[in-house]
Amino acid sequence: MNGSSTTKRARMSDNDRPEGDRIAKLLARAGVASRREIERMIEDRRIRIGDEVVTTPATFLTSLRGVTVDGKPVGKPERTRLFAFHKPTGLLTAERDFSGRPTIYTALRNALPKDTPRLMPIGRLDLNTEGLLLMTNDGEFKRLLELPSSEIPRTYRARTFGDVSQAQLEDLMDGIEIEGVRYGTIDANLERRTGANQWVEVTITEGKNREVRRVLEHLGLEVSRLIRTAYGPFGLADLPRGAAQEIRKEDIERFRSSLK
Repeated sequence: MNGSSTTKRARMSDNDRPEGDRIAKLLARAGVASRREIERMIEDRRIRIGDEVVTTPATFLTSLRGVTVDGKPVGKPERTRLFAFHKPTGLLTAERDFSGRPTIYTALRNALPKDTPRLMPIGRLDLNTEGLLLMTNDGEFKRLLELPSSEIPRTYRARTFGDVSQAQLEDLMDGIEIEGVRYGTIDANLERRTGANQWVEVTITEGKNREVRRVLEHLGLEVSRLIRTAYGPFGLADLPRGAAQEIRKEDIERFRSSLK
């Protein structure tokens, strides 16, 4: 390839650092996939610039002109769009499952308008966890909202069986270590109790794998239902199960400007 074209391959600046951005960042912003997925695509030799296969994520570009994924040209990035999806239980938060189990995209095909761009989930909900799942077409925005350093609160309601006191739950504000894994501040409160069953509201900011279930089970509780009710300022509200709705552009911008 002719390396003189700044529309494809970035030139070196005076301090010997390439101009532009890494190809994974640009492709994520264009909604192709998350950065991690794009790096896997590069390993699989699925991305080209002109006739040249991209072999490293450390490829800096000033534009996506001439870039193809699986032989298809990459379009210009759309504006950031964000959707709230009420995920039912029984769906995997994945694009596909080789064993044939249904995924969130099975439901989203019926829940979204036909002209909706490709969407990526922000974080994950387990197979048996329901509730609010945010979806976006912007891979960089997705990454920002998933980073623990962004400290975005996620709120859940858990129906549990067993004995627990409010004092035990309040101790979680200091964090807790379970089997060598350290969990940061957790805000947990008893909502209501019926016999040995109670609803517990839990707010976390790290979002580690199965964090809410593991912490509550460590306290001796059996979790029979887990619902995510909010992610940052966006709530599940009365969105029907299996339905999705777009979040207003001005709400997205207000939220983005509030992030660290």
